[in-house]
Amino acid sequence: VLRDDFRQPPGDVVVAAGEPAVLECVPPRGHPEPSVSWKKNGVRVSDKDGRLTIRGGKLMVASTLKSDAGVYVCVATNVVGERDSEPAELVVF
Repeated sequence: VLRDDFRQPPGDVVVAAGEPAVLECVPPRGHPEPSVSWKKNGVRVSDKDGRLTIRGGKLMVASTLKSDAGVYVCVATNVVGERDSEPAELVVF
């Protein structure tokens, strides 16, 4: 089972360059419990980049760069399939 509605979709975030940014996402209810990943401008975000951490649905950017700005989507995945959240914009000024 994987429901359509995100319990908390991410919201737009505006930060100054160098500041940390957090995008929050609570995935839809599902069985098994869905895992959360993120896409930026349609491309999956990797937490191999040391500045990015994905934990419990949150995407945390340690110190934002101009290049982090973009449109982010929270992706909930389980055996049934995957659901994309509404997009959220990260603005870095």
